[in-house]
Amino acid sequence: MTEPKTIEELKAELGRHYFTICGCKGKVVTTEDGKRHVELECKSKEDRDEAAAIFEEEVILRVNPKVILEPEPGPGPEPVPA
Repeated sequence: MTEPKTIEELKAELGRHYFTICGCKGKVVTTEDGKRHVELECKSKEDRDEAAAIFEEEVILRVNPKVILEPEPGPGPEPVPA
């Protein structure tokens, strides 16, 4: 029997399956039959169309073991009303 994963291990594993492109939140989904695909949730049709156009045009995949993934910046401070 395998030992349960720690919270840190689960976060690291799940974090690999989420990304942002053109203002859309993307995730890798595994179906019941083991096939994987990408799903995007976009704020607007324009964002969706832009992301779709990029995927349709060309996707370049590179391997760079020195890549350092920066955490995604959160929303900035809210503007003070004038």
